[in-house]
Amino acid sequence: MDRLTGYRQILRNILEDYARLPFSHGQIRSEVVIDPDHDHYELMNVGWDGHRRIHGPALHLDIIDGKIWVQYDGTDRPVVEELEAAGVPKDDIVLAFHPPSVRKLTGYAVG
Repeated sequence: MDRLTGYRQILRNILEDYARLPFSHGQIRSEVVIDPDHDHYELMNVGWDGHRRIHGPALHLDIIDGKIWVQYDGTDRPVVEELEAAGVPKDDIVLAFHPPSVRKLTGYAVG
């Protein structure tokens, strides 16, 4: 399996693992959204917590130029730890939620 195919499978597995985690309150479900043509991967939370509507991303990841870009991580279990545990090297992970000037200080790829 080539590297990009492996990264696609890793992202799918991670999102599906996160989606299986139960919510402790409300009527909320997690939806895995994958656009394989554009290498776009999201985990959305959708539902109701009492009278409050819940609809938004928990995770947003993209593969851009062969690297995994963490666009958003709203979880309490950092996705970069999951990526590294799955064998993705730090130089193939971009913390896109940081500005480029900060990325160079993180130990991960700049872009």
